[in-house]
Amino acid sequence: MKLIKELQKKMDSPMALMACGAVVGLAAGVLVTIFWAQNAIAEERTEFLSDKGELTEQNEDLEEELSKANAVLNNDEALAGGADTQDWQLVLVNEDHPLDAAYVPGSLTDISAQCQVDSRIAADLQQMLNDGMAQGLSMYVTSAYRSYDRQVETFNASMKNRLDQGMSPLDAYQETSIQVALPGTSEHATGLAVDIISTQYGELDERQGDTAEQQWLMAHCWEYGFILRYPPDKSEITGIIYEPWHYRYVGKEAAKEITEKGITLEEYLDS
Repeated sequence: MKLIKELQKKMDSPMALMACGAVVGLAAGVLVTIFWAQNAIAEERTEFLSDKGELTEQNEDLEEELSKANAVLNNDEALAGGADTQDWQLVLVNEDHPLDAAYVPGSLTDISAQCQVDSRIAADLQQMLNDGMAQGLSMYVTSAYRSYDRQVETFNASMKNRLDQGMSPLDAYQETSIQVALPGTSEHATGLAVDIISTQYGELDERQGDTAEQQWLMAHCWEYGFILRYPPDKSEITGIIYEPWHYRYVGKEAAKEITEKGITLEEYLDS
C-alpha cells in the first residue's frame, strides 16, 4: 500500500503530468498524421483510378480506330482479289468494318441507265432478273453501286427528311443511321449490293417483302449467289433494319449455306 501511495504522489507531480501530457500530445500527433496520410492516400488512389479509367477508355478508343483502319486495308485488299479467289465475295462492310472512302470497283458494268455493279457479279445478277421475268414477275434494280460521296448525299437527304418532320437533330441522326448506312459503311460502295423492287409496289418498307417479286427473290436468290442481306429479326447483328429489297452477292456456295441456315453474313463469317 505504501508503494502504491508513493507512485500516486509521483504521478501527481508537475513533472509527471508534463510527461504524461507530452505522451498524450505525441499520440494525438501520430493519430493526426496517420489520419492525414490515410486521406492523402485515399485521394491519390481516387485520382489514380480516375486516370487509369481515362487511359483505359483512350486505349479502347485507339484499339477501335486501329481495328477499323486494319479492316479498311483488309477490305480493299480482298475486293481487289482476282476471280480465282473468294475473298472479294465475302467482304464484310458495316460500321465495324468500313471501306476506304476512295474505293472504286476495278470494273463496273451498267445494268441500267442509272445503275452499275461490280463486273464480276453482272452476269449472275442479270440471269436472276431474267429468270424472274420468265416467271411472269416484274422487278428492277433501283440502286446498285454508290460512291462515298453519293452515300453522303443519301444519308443527308434521309436525315433532312426527318428534320423536316420535326425530329430533333439527335433523333433524326439515330433514326437515319439504322435505315441508311453511314458513309464508308455501306455495301453499295463495293458494287456487290443491289436494291431490287417490284414494279407493283415502289415503296422501300416492309410491305415490299410481301410482293410476289420479293417472295420469289428470297426463295431463289441464293441460286445466283445472292442473299437477303438484312433479314427480319436480325438487326441487332447487322445493325440495319429489315430490308426486303437489299440483296448482296456472296457467291453461290456461301449463299446456299447462309440461306439454308437462316443466318446473316456476319454469323457466317464468325462461324
